[in-house]
Amino acid sequence: MTAILPQLDRLQSAASQANSDLAYMRIEKWKADANSRQQAQANADAIQRNLAQALPALIGAVRSAPQDVNAEFKLYRNLNVLYDVFASLTESAGAFGPRSDYDTLARQLAVIDSVRRNLADSLENLTAATQSEINQLRTQVQTLQQKAAATPPPPPKKVIVDDTEPAKKTTTHKKKPPPSATQDSSGSSSSSSTSSGNSATAPAKQQ
Repeated sequence: MTAILPQLDRLQSAASQANSDLAYMRIEKWKADANSRQQAQANADAIQRNLAQALPALIGAVRSAPQDVNAEFKLYRNLNVLYDVFASLTESAGAFGPRSDYDTLARQLAVIDSVRRNLADSLENLTAATQSEINQLRTQVQTLQQKAAATPPPPPKKVIVDDTEPAKKTTTHKKKPPPSATQDSSGSSSSSSTSSGNSATAPAKQQ
């Protein structure tokens, strides 16, 4: 796998130098018509904004996570756009500007192109490695699913619930006789006793 961190150092150095060169470049003095100079100046301004704002953040994201596919892809996509605009400006400098402007831009353009190609190789290798890891994880998941399907489930646990209520004890209460019944029984007994007594004490009749 291509070491990406040294490539980031090269890119950052080239970006800093290109930004400085563009600041001192006098595009308005190029030997070109007004529209061509205006287009060249617009390209130079766009490149400077990219070098000063977008590119440093993208480089920092890759530095903090060199194995992040998404971070590398964003940097690679930005470099492709930057390279296209930079190449157009370099061609214009060779056609209308002084040779020094062309040489300066051409050197930084070559560094950007080299880093862009190396980043593409790194991104390809990183993507392949990531895909290999994903395939391994999928295979492991499928193996575990097959084992789980082949293993019979454990028997269900029986839960016995005793919902029979214990029989309630029946308490029998003896009923007391009513007071009137007691008195009548007592009085009847006294009357019987009196009759018996009178019968026993009566004198025998003489013959």
